[in-house]
Amino acid sequence: MANENSYKVKFATTKGDITLEVHPEWAPLGAARFRELVDAGFYTDIAFFRVLDGFVAQFGISGDPASSAVWRSKSIKDDPIHGSNTRGTVTYAMAGPNTRTTQLFINFGDNSQLDGMGFSPFAEVIEGMEVVDSLHSGYGEGAPRGRGPDQGKIQKEGNAYLKAEFPELDYITAASIV
Repeated sequence: MANENSYKVKFATTKGDITLEVHPEWAPLGAARFRELVDAGFYTDIAFFRVLDGFVAQFGISGDPASSAVWRSKSIKDDPIHGSNTRGTVTYAMAGPNTRTTQLFINFGDNSQLDGMGFSPFAEVIEGMEVVDSLHSGYGEGAPRGRGPDQGKIQKEGNAYLKAEFPELDYITAASIV
């Protein structure tokens, strides 16, 4: 499925390596922002803070509150949907139209119901899906709906909050273009 514009990114995680193939033709703005974030070292010491079995593994809030503050206001416009949210695809989380910033999720299963809601995949896991499947999911949905981490607190307090309150979370320790 690769074309000449595709590129690969390796996440070193606390559970093992995950390799993504990024497809700019699926979502050019999303792929460009992801590359910018990887090149900037953004995905270093980043928690998988929302892992919902059968649904998604979500990550992308900086463990450093200063970094979160910088990127939170740098939203990008939506991309048209050129793929489906199927197992192993990687998509931006968002809070409505044109609100994508740094948060991503990896689909655990067939989440094609998200396609019509504007969630445009831009990459896919090509190695290490078993690592994704093994991420700690015991905390469930985030606060206030569940007992997992509160995204606002992650943004304000970073990894200090996560490591104190949610010690079993898994992390991306480094991300690099391969």
